[in-house]
Amino acid sequence: MQEHGQNWKDVKSSLIQAKSKDLPYEKVLSSMCTYPHPIAIEAHKMFIESNMGDYGLFMGTYELEQKVLAMLGDLLHNSHPYGYLTTGGTESNIQAVRAMLNACKSIRNPNIIVPASVHFSFDKIADILKINVLKARVLSDLVVDTEHVISLIDQNTVGLVGIAGSTEFGQVDPISDLSKIAIDNSIFLHVDAAFGGFVLPFVSQHVPFDFSLPGVTSIAIDPHKMGMSTIPSGALLFREEKMMDFLRVDTPYLTISSQFTLTGTRSGASVAGTYAVMKHLGKEGYCQIVDRCMSLTHLLLNEVRNIGVNPVIDPVMNIIALSVSQPKKIRKELATQFGWQVSITKQPPSIRLVIMPHMTEANILAFSRDLKHVLEQVQFSENNESEKDRIFDGTGNMS
Repeated sequence: MQEHGQNWKDVKSSLIQAKSKDLPYEKVLSSMCTYPHPIAIEAHKMFIESNMGDYGLFMGTYELEQKVLAMLGDLLHNSHPYGYLTTGGTESNIQAVRAMLNACKSIRNPNIIVPASVHFSFDKIADILKINVLKARVLSDLVVDTEHVISLIDQNTVGLVGIAGSTEFGQVDPISDLSKIAIDNSIFLHVDAAFGGFVLPFVSQHVPFDFSLPGVTSIAIDPHKMGMSTIPSGALLFREEKMMDFLRVDTPYLTISSQFTLTGTRSGASVAGTYAVMKHLGKEGYCQIVDRCMSLTHLLLNEVRNIGVNPVIDPVMNIIALSVSQPKKIRKELATQFGWQVSITKQPPSIRLVIMPHMTEANILAFSRDLKHVLEQVQFSENNESEKDRIFDGTGNMS
């Protein structure tokens, strides 16, 4: 830090320079986040100083949080949920498993069973909470094999995890079956709906995944993804109040007597942003956003099929994984030549695309043309390499 401060003009200039290096979302097909709704941004600014770590000082913001929880509960079929707004899915998942562990302290070597397709936050959970995370295999349609889940349950199992909108493929595990398994074995069931929570309630084909299923104990849902709120804004909801007690920590020097959260300081601004955008859009507004994203998803699906590319699975929501050879090379060329940012999946390897609200029909058509160009280049390169292999025997001599 310099001895004397800079004037705002110089500081702002450095900020603009830094901002210019950030990628605009219009070229991003790899992110599950998007531009926040303008209403959320305005509300965020109004509450920028609010600290929910000591909400006794910010009771108005706290009241907004309770209203957000009620709206989320209504969306997820629980008229009276318990929980709080988190920084996102990772924190929500950590806290859900922490509650499971604290509820089962008599178990000395606890484990949870998750799908192999689970988010990498569960690798962090294994490290932080020192719990055994057992990964059940997934089937060809990329949902968890419930028979394998059952086979992994033992006397040390404290809970199960199901995914409602997997990060890589957007697939939804059979939460109904997992709910029954959880009830039959008297264990907890956490649903990671960080992405799917603001998509699945608004798609035409109903997929049960929430508190309407009696075995679901907790749900993670992220308003800062398809909920169009500001970052950071996640949420953890429990069916029963007793689960919150397993997260309680005394806070004697604050205006409140205890906290249930993982972080101490929490953003009241994102609470306000989430409240504002949910009140402004309502279910009808979210339905329109999801409908538009799904229309663009199907447009892209048709475009890529016209150039001979098929999805790994038919998309359940606004995530498409394209089955292509050399996905890493294609990803690199799309970025280098055209500036597109896509991601790749691990198993099976594919190009992963998330069709967020910042995408337009023009973006989708432009991406499809550029993808076609890159695929032709890669195919040409593969043919040349194949021809070389045919001519030469690998020692530099003609075969």
